[in-house]
Amino acid sequence: MTIKDFNVEVAGEEHLSFAEEICNEMAESAKARGTGIAKRTPEYVQTKIKEGKAVVAFHKDGRWAGFSYIESWGHDYYVANSGLIISPKFRGLGLAKAIKESTFNLSLKKFPGAKLFGLTTGLAVMKINSGLGYRPVTYSELTDDDAFWKGCESCVNFNILTVKERKNCLCTAMIFDPNVDLPKKKSSKWGSILNAFALKKYNK
Repeated sequence: MTIKDFNVEVAGEEHLSFAEEICNEMAESAKARGTGIAKRTPEYVQTKIKEGKAVVAFHKDGRWAGFSYIESWGHDYYVANSGLIISPKFRGLGLAKAIKESTFNLSLKKFPGAKLFGLTTGLAVMKINSGLGYRPVTYSELTDDDAFWKGCESCVNFNILTVKERKNCLCTAMIFDPNVDLPKKKSSKWGSILNAFALKKYNK
């Protein structure tokens, strides 16, 4: 089985039935890693699909394989690619990278000029983000939209400092500002520097 056996595309009405399976796998994956994650409901995932703000991957035989969606904050000035999840039976095939790239491109198209950001505890996601041109930043460079930070309350690692001071969160913040990073991303040297920095920082 290879990446060629899967379709990665913007999710549509025909994919609404995957919502419950997606949410269940998100919860199980977070539990297995012992890390926190903001809880999502099937209804919320379905809303993102209906809005054209989600990317889905599925095997050619029809089985769901992976998913990610887009959220916007601060009057669409900040955009997050969230909820990346790969079905356990299809991990290790490159689907996470393919979905992240597709969601990244969809975000740039739907929200031109917006800053793309993410919070993650996973080294694999950090490496993929770095390859796309994201850079590690402090939380002060992210959105100050209270609605976004309120989502942290469902994380198992949540405490009052996470929202008020944002110092104790286990997630790493990364950002891609198209007005700053897109010109640099065109340089292969820039991509190499980003990857080297990320590996040095997170493999300590």
